[in-house]
Amino acid sequence: MLQYIKNVATLELDKDKCTGCTMCVQVCPHDVFEMKGLKVEIINLDGCMECGACAVNCPFSALTVSPGVGCAYAIIKGMITNSEPNCDCDDSSCC
Repeated sequence: MLQYIKNVATLELDKDKCTGCTMCVQVCPHDVFEMKGLKVEIINLDGCMECGACAVNCPFSALTVSPGVGCAYAIIKGMITNSEPNCDCDDSSCC
C-alpha cells in the first residue's frame, strides 16, 4: 500500500455527513477509503496525497482536505527543486 509521510495528511471525514455514496472511494487514486457497513472509512490516511478529489466530489461535504499544504508538500517541493522544505505557510516552525 502506497504511503507518504506518516501523520501529516489534513484529510478529515465527518461520519455524520457521510451517506455511503462511495464517490470518494471511486475518485481516490490511492485507495485511502473503504466501505465499512453503510459508511465510508479512512483506512490509509498516510496514503493520502492531499489531491482534494474526494472532497471536491463529495456531494454531502463529509470530507475536508487542504490540498497542497503541509509538511508532505514542503518535503516533495524541496526534493523537486533541490531546496529546503517550504510549505509556504506563515509558521516557520511547521516544517
